[in-house]
Amino acid sequence: MPNEQNLISNNERTPNELREMTSKGGKKSGESRRRKKTMKQVMDFLLSLPAGASADYELLVRQGIDLNGLDENFVNNMLVVNAALMAKAKSGDVAAVKELRDIIRDDDYLKHKIKYENAKLKLEKEKLNPEAPPAAPYNGIPADMIAPTFAPTLFDIREHNHSEYVFPGGRGSTKSSFVGLNVIDLLMKNEDMHACVLRAVANTIKDSVYSQIQWAISALMLEDEFVFTKSPLEITRISTGQKIFFRGADDPNKIKSIKPSFGYIGIVWFEELDQFAGEEAVRKIEQSVIRGGDVTYKFKSFNPPKSAQNWANRYIKVPRTDRLVTESNYLDVPKKWLGKSFLDDAEFLKETNPTAYENEYMGIANGTGGNVFDNVEIREITDGEISRFDNIMNGVDWGWYPDLYAFVRVQYSAAQHTLYVWQEFTCHKQSNRQTADKLISLGVTANELITCDSAENKSVEDYRAYGLLARPAIKGPGSREYSYKWLQSLRKIVIDNRRCPVACEEFLNYEYERDKEGNVISGYPDGDDHVIDAVRYATERIWKRRGQ
Repeated sequence: MPNEQNLISNNERTPNELREMTSKGGKKSGESRRRKKTMKQVMDFLLSLPAGASADYELLVRQGIDLNGLDENFVNNMLVVNAALMAKAKSGDVAAVKELRDIIRDDDYLKHKIKYENAKLKLEKEKLNPEAPPAAPYNGIPADMIAPTFAPTLFDIREHNHSEYVFPGGRGSTKSSFVGLNVIDLLMKNEDMHACVLRAVANTIKDSVYSQIQWAISALMLEDEFVFTKSPLEITRISTGQKIFFRGADDPNKIKSIKPSFGYIGIVWFEELDQFAGEEAVRKIEQSVIRGGDVTYKFKSFNPPKSAQNWANRYIKVPRTDRLVTESNYLDVPKKWLGKSFLDDAEFLKETNPTAYENEYMGIANGTGGNVFDNVEIREITDGEISRFDNIMNGVDWGWYPDLYAFVRVQYSAAQHTLYVWQEFTCHKQSNRQTADKLISLGVTANELITCDSAENKSVEDYRAYGLLARPAIKGPGSREYSYKWLQSLRKIVIDNRRCPVACEEFLNYEYERDKEGNVISGYPDGDDHVIDAVRYATERIWKRRGQ
């Protein structure tokens, strides 16, 4: 019998009654949506469990599944019903498969999940049957599947001589293919490892790195070993349960939420590295993702942007003992891999726009970018080299706070027209007595000349009183511009980033100022250049000579 209240027209109801009805309807609708969401989460979890495994309310709570306040008895009953439904689906019951599909709303996901479960059952049966023929052994990446330029890197990865591998390269260099192959290769050889593949923006993943990994699996003839799902975007190794997670840096919460059911994420790939927000952003992602294991592999690939000042281009200039950088371009790749159309396009651009060709196909950062110093080389300066230095010069730029006090030691080799920056000391809020004692502790003797900023003659006199051979710089009109031009004219300015990290940062980051339209303004900006100034003072007696 119908409820008489339901027969009353809305036109005859009061505004309060209508609001109350709408509120109740909204609450019911919300409850229904939340219940469906919970149903899907529970089904996802059940499908990820090993064959024959069961689940209860407490297990779901420990897994962090949002049960939306559902009663424990209701959830346990739902688990029993869902388990029976999956058992029917796996046996080929069409109606059960349809019902599962309606719950999950992803035919591709369901298809691969059932494939995964059936494959797991097959593996278990093979283990119980000793007469079953063993699976073909995995032999690694065939040598003829990689470009020759990557061969030394492949051996390096196998030996794990480095933990970070960076691949700057031009279009068609096959760097992404090489990385994709190694992600799969490492998963096959390390059964406690999982992988995470990242792009700066999540909606670019499916048609780029996800497809690239699928290609690698197919190229290694391992299609039967993996299942692919798009909701969530993951690839799972059937025999071990290892996963390849795909994430975008534009949703950091999804990165933090990655929790493998066993083992740890030991393989991370940042594709199009230059598109991430910067070195610090990448480092934070690594800290969030890589946890729990001693052995890790970090891959970073990108096409170098035009500007040499782009953070990714600067990133590879600073060497690290645990990092291997492998540069590549399409000329290193067998022509038959690229095809005539690709090669014709490259040659056409080479003839019509050589600058664009250098950047796009050769992977050269050939844009001005506004950087003042294009002649900086960052590398280790060995003790053996330092022992042979015979033209050492010292410079000081005074500072307190916020300006930095900077001391530097350099060696100038006139025959090579090369300057070596090999020792520095910087600080804030230290007295002249304190900095003088520090220089003496660094090995500066009473016979070594120190050229100091002439803006503080009293400080120069203090240094002399403390036993240091200090003198003020002889500046004069135009001396600042001339000294900068001299530094720019050198064949190389070699900086040891471990001994002189501040000098490394200042020289690499020092740029011309620009106007509102982005045009470079002539002149040298004053600011974060304290070590640079100390270098200018140290070398004053060189660049002030006629003809230097």
